[in-house]
Order: sequence, then structure tokens, then C-alpha cells
Amino acid sequence: SPRIRFMSKKKVFLIDGNSFCYRAYFAIKELSNSKGQPTNAIYGFITMLNRIIEAEKPDYIAVTFDLKGPTFRHRIYEEYKINRKPMPDELVSQLEPIKKILSYYNIMIFEKEGFEADDVLATISKRLSAGNLVDIYIVTGDKDILQLVDNNIRVYNTHKDGLIYDIETVKRDFGVEPTGITDLIA
Repeated sequence: SPRIRFMSKKKVFLIDGNSFCYRAYFAIKELSNSKGQPTNAIYGFITMLNRIIEAEKPDYIAVTFDLKGPTFRHRIYEEYKINRKPMPDELVSQLEPIKKILSYYNIMIFEKEGFEADDVLATISKRLSAGNLVDIYIVTGDKDILQLVDNNIRVYNTHKDGLIYDIETVKRDFGVEPTGITDLIA
């Protein structure tokens, strides 16, 4: 009789690049190269990326970034994020080197004009989750993304030393199902 071989699901890590960059930038202060160019976000980003690769051994990794410019939300509501401070220039100057380094790792970068990195993360993760073939880990510190948690999607929280939110952890920590996160935050 033929043997049935069960294989474990592949692990996909989808990293919110902007969240990762901010985390790295503010975690390490005043690091620069011999020319005085800031490198703290670059160093921190790569250190955190390597830590995830070594500890979690993902089968696939992708990173999303926000593009400069308005999103569809700005067309709906002109004052969307109007009080948010712009990204510090020292961090902006490190984005392209980070993206270049990601290309050396052969890590795909996804960006879409008119959409935030979170929107791209949501689209990719929901499409992958529908096939029920992979375990998806969204790497971010953004609580809004917890609304996506389901049987195939988890959130790997960068602010809490790799705390992984699954359905039960969301319910325990927030008192609502993942689908209730938007109401809770609102």
C-alpha cells in the first residue's frame, strides 16, 4: 500500500519594513560610518532580520515598505495622519541601503503606490492563508494588523521580543477575537 507522507506547512515571514526600520532606528542611537552617514537603522534592521532567520528558520521571507506619497485613505479623509511626524531624515537616508542589502539576501520587497505597507501585508497574507498551505507570520509592532490573525496567520511582535500572537493570544491579551480588534482600537 502506498505510504502517505505528511509534510509540515512552510513558514512565511512577511516583515513590515517601516515598522522594522523605526524599531531599529530608535533602538540604536548615534551609529554612523567613517563618512558620518548614519547607519543605526541599517545595522539594527539587519541584526533583527538575522535573528529571525536564525531563530525561526523561515522558508520564505518578504518585506513591505510604504512609498512616499498619499494613499487611498488620504483621498477619503484629507486629515489622515496629519498629526504624524514625518520620518526623520537620518532614517530616510538609510532606507535605500536597507533595500539594497535585502536584494543581496534575495528577499523580495513589495510596495504599491497609494497603499501602505500594512495594506500590502494584509493582501499577501490573506491570499496565502486562503490556500491553507503555509503558516504566515507578519512581523510588526502595529496592533492594527492583529485583525488578520486566523488559523494560518500569526503576528510576530517585534516590540515584545518575538511574542507571537495567535487567535488565543489575541483573545487573552485584548479580550476580543481578532475580528474585534478594529472596534477595540477605534
